[in-house]
Amino acid sequence: MNQPRVSVFLGLSLDGYLARDDHNLDWLHTTLTPTDTPQDTGYTSFIATVDTLVIGRNTYDTVLNFDAWPYQGKHVVVLTSRPAESRHGETFFNGPLSTLLRELGEQGFRHVYLDGGIAVRQGLDEGLVDDLTLSWLPIILGSGRPLFHRGMSESRWSLTGSRVLENGLVQGQYQRADQSFYTPGGHSI
Repeated sequence: MNQPRVSVFLGLSLDGYLARDDHNLDWLHTTLTPTDTPQDTGYTSFIATVDTLVIGRNTYDTVLNFDAWPYQGKHVVVLTSRPAESRHGETFFNGPLSTLLRELGEQGFRHVYLDGGIAVRQGLDEGLVDDLTLSWLPIILGSGRPLFHRGMSESRWSLTGSRVLENGLVQGQYQRADQSFYTPGGHSI
């Protein structure tokens, strides 16, 4: 059994926020220009490689308010401890992320897109994320929902690609540098 590859693809403000304090993502749309399409940012080619999305409950609740369900045709699992009803065929999971990933691997899923601040931080803390694509947009929010927090586990990453879009978006692609050095809790071996 192979655990699926776990990827993160996120937009961030220059000061490291994923969303406003109220989880609002309006700044993403107002900062991107009409020429910054999902094809331009690499999202379209990335999502084509993904067979499963694992998203946190807050992100799920935000996405439900979008005009259209953005994950059509994908297997979606929502991490939550609160009751929920499936609207688009998504399933719900309450338990450790490592357990879910093992189960997904046993079911034959090979590439997971992990989304949502809490879910991503958990994946990073537990050494479960294989690669990161982070896009910094040219806006400082001043407060909001951070990607990184004090006390996160140490991990090392290698830059595998970078680019700048016309609107000033700077994108970095990273791969875990050496998974053998990492143990949960950030201790080197």
